[in-house]
Amino acid sequence: MSAASVVVTRNLTKIFRQGEINVTALHNLSLEIRTGEFLVLMGPSGSGKSTLLHIIAGIDRPTSGEVRVQDIDLARLNESALADWRNQNVGFVFQTFNLIPVLTAFENVELPLLLTQLGARERRKQVETALDLVGLGDRMKHLPRQLSGGQEQRVAIARSFVTDPKLVVADEPTGNLDSQSANDVLGILQSLSRVAGKTVIMVTHDPKAAAFGSRTVHLEKGELAE
Repeated sequence: MSAASVVVTRNLTKIFRQGEINVTALHNLSLEIRTGEFLVLMGPSGSGKSTLLHIIAGIDRPTSGEVRVQDIDLARLNESALADWRNQNVGFVFQTFNLIPVLTAFENVELPLLLTQLGARERRKQVETALDLVGLGDRMKHLPRQLSGGQEQRVAIARSFVTDPKLVVADEPTGNLDSQSANDVLGILQSLSRVAGKTVIMVTHDPKAAAFGSRTVHLEKGELAE
């Protein structure tokens, strides 16, 4: 693993069992992702993009092969250690926002910090900073239903980086947004990479969204198409 690489996969294979049939989602896939890169994963439906994203983020495990993030071999971690690693190192952004409807924007962003040792004052400071960075410092007390879709996704992005993770992963983050809101969200992800030095990995079908990334990788039938 080179010093500049934050993610390295080697011969990654993932096979899903569907009834009597084995479906190969990833086949011997090797990839390196550099620190601070905004990598875009593209490809047709069923090409393995989300599977690869989930394995890198420690949500799923490969059938065979190796995945190392920050030089940690994720396969060697048990479920409890893997969950701890995810909480400390990965921020997640999903297409469906995944905000809790009865919690305010502030409380939704604060949730990952409740798993840390931070006191209430430090948590408040980090949440306010994160919401300010996504342009929602004046919406902290709003519930999700009082926000637009674009604002909800910006809350979700604030939640993804409030713990200061090294890696932010986004699965179709603009899929439910109008073009202006999508551009706002993509601009924030881009600045997380360029300004804050986060490594951002995004799955998208949209070439306009992909243009915000620093590198695009295409997958076809579980293999790199480059």
